[in-house]
Amino acid sequence: MNALQTRRNVVRGLAAAAALTLASPSFAQSAARVVVIGGGFGGASCARALRRIDPALQVTLIEPNRVFTACPFSNEVIAGLRELKSQQFTYDRIIAEGVTVIAQAATRIDPSTRTVGLADGTTLGYDRLVLAPGIDLRFDALPGYDEAASTKMPHAWKAGEQTALLRRQLEAMEDGGTVVLAVPASPSRCPPAPYERASLIAHYLKANKPRSKVLILDAKDAFPQQRLFENAWKELYPGMIERIALSQGGRVVSVDPATNTIVTDFGNYPAKVANVIPPQKAGRIAEIAGAADHTGWCPIDPVTFASKLVPDVHVIGDACIAGGIPKSASAANAEAKACATAIISLMAGKSPETPRLNGACYNTVAPGYAFSLSGLYQPKDGQFVEVEANVTSPVDAPREVRQREADTAQAWFKTITVDAFG
Repeated sequence: MNALQTRRNVVRGLAAAAALTLASPSFAQSAARVVVIGGGFGGASCARALRRIDPALQVTLIEPNRVFTACPFSNEVIAGLRELKSQQFTYDRIIAEGVTVIAQAATRIDPSTRTVGLADGTTLGYDRLVLAPGIDLRFDALPGYDEAASTKMPHAWKAGEQTALLRRQLEAMEDGGTVVLAVPASPSRCPPAPYERASLIAHYLKANKPRSKVLILDAKDAFPQQRLFENAWKELYPGMIERIALSQGGRVVSVDPATNTIVTDFGNYPAKVANVIPPQKAGRIAEIAGAADHTGWCPIDPVTFASKLVPDVHVIGDACIAGGIPKSASAANAEAKACATAIISLMAGKSPETPRLNGACYNTVAPGYAFSLSGLYQPKDGQFVEVEANVTSPVDAPREVRQREADTAQAWFKTITVDAFG
């Protein structure tokens, strides 16, 4: 089986998994209460899977936003290739399937009484709690950078208004300006995404402001699919993208919003447009619940996704420490379904099966030019590991292969958003 067939099977697998959960018998046949906090790819997928496996469950999804804005493909919004509304999804279909959706923020969790407190002061009880809070940005980790600074030096790492702001700044920049991206050390959400962003910004500049450049200041020496990105940059954007790695002095140590300057150990870099991606941690509610450890992320049992720190709480998606699985929408969706199945088994007094999770990551560097990475993961020694070597796009593939991968990426996005949100 070749690499492209493997990736197509990952896309098909999402739809097949959804069909299997619909066809599965009810294990628990009870009125047990499962509360899911966070309505992204992980939380939405988990809530739907729970109801599909056992329609007798009382499933509640707590999410303050009435519309979800997806991060995958949001780099294309920044580059003017998509509109933001194409990234937005409601919870209407989830509600129609019997999930109670509460448009409020969860503010308190008491594991001893199994209750969740909401922003309006009301309290919900649960038998099992699933945390899918995604990431929060560590505004305290980079001197000079806080929420106020992000209105001038956008991170655009949570899709929505920040995405639109960065796009507007690129459109307003005069030709000849430098766009500077500050990239944090690992772990972070979607590790290849900063380099996809640099590529698509370069695409926009090449077409509209050809004397401009992109500078990447990186707190890492290596990154996923590096050869594929660097080859694409040489082919598509010669002389437009420069990357300064960690060992070359690329780690950002502070920023100055007043002058739009990014500072490293070895120099100051003034930017016409500054995209500062700060270090990250699990969403705030995970810390409130006591599920996050000293790293800021949540240790879990990889078989059940149960928190290692808090009883009757499960953690999925970007917030958890999941070993070899990257923090991505594909991983969150796969973890959500495996977690739902494990919860049903646990409540029925059965031993959960060991999950095997497919994950795929697509990177677009220009319209009709994409490559990908896919893998299969399962628990081993308390964490997820690759079952076999990841399948990545060939470095020397012809353009028609890159076009097919771009088409597959579009199909993947449609499939996963339908699977999660309907």
